[in-house]
Amino acid sequence: MKELNKIGNKHTCTSAVIIKNDKILLGLRHYTPDKFKKISVWTTPGGRCTAGESVEDNLRREALEETGITDLKIGKFLGEVEGAKKGDALFVFYCTTNQDAKLTEPDKFSEWKWFDFYEIPDKFINPRILPLIEMLA
Repeated sequence: MKELNKIGNKHTCTSAVIIKNDKILLGLRHYTPDKFKKISVWTTPGGRCTAGESVEDNLRREALEETGITDLKIGKFLGEVEGAKKGDALFVFYCTTNQDAKLTEPDKFSEWKWFDFYEIPDKFINPRILPLIEMLA
């Protein structure tokens, strides 16, 4: 895939909508004011691309760092939405795994949980992703 760490003034970010046994993986993330704002929300694995990193490499790196998942299978591109942080372009991908998530970054996340599509919590970080997720249900 093409290197996309920035498009114009926008930071390129990815979101891995990871599905296993018809359930979606979400993590309860705790942000601090120095990183975003003081808030705790459910989110999919993902993050900003670093310089020289492809979107595919970013999806794999973020999934590994945040969940410990090593067998991520990247499927179709679901769409692009505005990121949770102003100025971010978020590329959302359908992904699958056969593994369970581990709590690899306890300073950022307190848990990872598999949800049925109709059980996605109200405190979801980026509601613009929800219509893309609903296409999978």
